[in-house]
Amino acid sequence: MAGHTEVERTYEVDGVAEIVIEDFTGPDGRITVDEPETRQLVADYVDTPDLTLAAHGITLRRRRGGPDEGWHLKVPMAKGTRQEVRAPLGVGVHRVPARLAGLVAAHVRGHELVPIVTVQTTRTIRRLRGRRGEVLAEVADDVVLGRRLDADRRPASWREIEVELVDGPTGVLDAVEARLREAGAVPSPAVSKLAHVLGDDLIPDPGGAPARSAAEVLIAYVRRQRDQVLAYDPLVRLADHDDDSVHKMRVAVRRIRSLLRTHSRLLDRDQAGSLDAELKWLAGELGTVRDLEVLNARFDRQLADPLPGGLDPDGDAAQRRMSRLTSAEWPAQLATRERKARQELGRTLRTPRYFALLTAVDDFIAGPPVHDRANRKAGRLTPALVARSWRKVLTKYGKAAHLPEGPERDRALHSTRKAAKRARYTAEAARPTLGKPAKKLARQAERLQEALGRRQDALVARRQLARLATRPGLTTADAFTLGLLLAGERHEAAAADRGLAPVWDKAARPKLLRALKL
Repeated sequence: MAGHTEVERTYEVDGVAEIVIEDFTGPDGRITVDEPETRQLVADYVDTPDLTLAAHGITLRRRRGGPDEGWHLKVPMAKGTRQEVRAPLGVGVHRVPARLAGLVAAHVRGHELVPIVTVQTTRTIRRLRGRRGEVLAEVADDVVLGRRLDADRRPASWREIEVELVDGPTGVLDAVEARLREAGAVPSPAVSKLAHVLGDDLIPDPGGAPARSAAEVLIAYVRRQRDQVLAYDPLVRLADHDDDSVHKMRVAVRRIRSLLRTHSRLLDRDQAGSLDAELKWLAGELGTVRDLEVLNARFDRQLADPLPGGLDPDGDAAQRRMSRLTSAEWPAQLATRERKARQELGRTLRTPRYFALLTAVDDFIAGPPVHDRANRKAGRLTPALVARSWRKVLTKYGKAAHLPEGPERDRALHSTRKAAKRARYTAEAARPTLGKPAKKLARQAERLQEALGRRQDALVARRQLARLATRPGLTTADAFTLGLLLAGERHEAAAADRGLAPVWDKAARPKLLRALKL
């Protein structure tokens, strides 16, 4: 099972226009162009009958011809970037490799995967090489014929050019694009050949319509976060290190939970509570991995530059220090814990409970359990919900600020941070309706959340280091390293405390609430 990150751009071009790319100067010097190669490719795309994968920008195909023939699954990561996973050709299009089927299980959820489109491509490849002969990118000039297999209609034919990065910088794409545009090519609006064939058959995104009621504000935001969960699900299943996918999936789950809480007075308590409980479970499963990601990344950085408070010993002392750090055993043990947590998360994402939760979120969006009050105009009710969530932040911080240093104050500030997150997400949801006031409040909530987060991260790291320091059989190297890092975390926590006051001063300004025009 092979995989890589695909970075490419696609352009539409007049079918009779001749596109010639000759040697040119790129961002790092002269780029030479190989002689063209022509290939014949046939790709069969599979999806659910209602095109669930295509609606989320995912393509799953079996392609014959070319050096990379086989099964290809492509999952969007960002604009122009997709994670591609490959598998051998197998015996037929009706037998999707189990690994690839598992990666899209959250989208498919037991529905049959069937062939929906066949695409035949005559491809002319040109490789672009750098000064040392390395392949920077490939330019594919494609003449395409695509047809639906489940609908009686004419085949679609067109010509397009794909430019895919290989071992070059992204500046190579910019340089090639300039030449293609000069020749009359324009960026393609279709994200894939499959999308080009399907055209208007893809279900349009319902999120574009303005929300007229408080209920519609809530549902539009929950829908966007549901889509984020589904978008990151395959990437989480693929990840074997911190690539931010677990974090982003967890944030999407938290955003849904936050809106359920800040809009609780508009919802049926039992139904919303049941959904919130399941979302809490999923957030916890993701959180186990994410917390270990954060700790491991934090400790890796500190081991690379472990001196707290700007201390800088020189010569032999520094060498002895680094020798002890690199011989410590506990970082490898933390890495093992993270790896096992990822394996457990993978098992969680294959359970009926997880799929039932996704279906429950879909049902909530399709038929939200709202009271009649939720159907009032968003411009009247939504500002009050935003203000209420922000006042909770003000109250919580006011109480925490008067507590002496110690565990109780730590808990109070952590509670304030969680309230700031809820206020931020509530303001984000209201932004399409309330505009600039909601945007400003969300920004201040985010800054407060981050300032409190720096403090909390240092406290969590200190507790983890303290637990490691009490292990039986602690080696001298481990004890030395842990003591050094503990000193560093005390320094970090103190710095975070000092940086909190100015952030709070801006967040507590009355004009943030006044701008909502309650």
